[in-house]
Amino acid sequence: MSLPLSLLMALVMLGSNPACSLCCDLPVNRDNQESFTVLSQMQKISLVSCLGDRTDFRLPQILAGMTQLEKTQAAVVLHGMLQQIFNFFSTSSSHAAWDEILLDNFLTGIYQQLEDLELCLEKGRKVEQISVESENSRLAVKKYFQGLRLYLKEKAHSHCAWEIVRVETRRCLLFITKFTETLRT
Repeated sequence: MSLPLSLLMALVMLGSNPACSLCCDLPVNRDNQESFTVLSQMQKISLVSCLGDRTDFRLPQILAGMTQLEKTQAAVVLHGMLQQIFNFFSTSSSHAAWDEILLDNFLTGIYQQLEDLELCLEKGRKVEQISVESENSRLAVKKYFQGLRLYLKEKAHSHCAWEIVRVETRRCLLFITKFTETLRT
């Protein structure tokens, strides 16, 4: 018994859709929440003492439109954000700024989320499926984190500068949590 041609075509189209081909969920919010909690515990000095060092890094506005992205494309952008966070806190100046045990716990949590996303992407992504929107978002994320790096450099990696960056990283993790929640609905 053979299937009608229209049904076969529908199945092929469904299987080639990036959102449908993604065989797993985006990062588990529980893992992200654990990273957020450890990052909160890393606070060494009062934020009040660093108010003079505050700046608005402006999480890229392009990310606000990410709800329009397919799951696979969104996963690519989220992976980029988590990779930037991991790279940022893996530097030698970061190791000098934070408690080693908390920093290692934080990096382990981010790394686990990266691995989960990579497995997810391996199951459902082809490089040619990445849209212009997700590529623009990836570039915006890269530029955003470059701004954080320049800020730290300008402030000579001071304790207050790292504290401001820690708070900004918490904002990123909150964004990831809220974004993944919207994709699941």
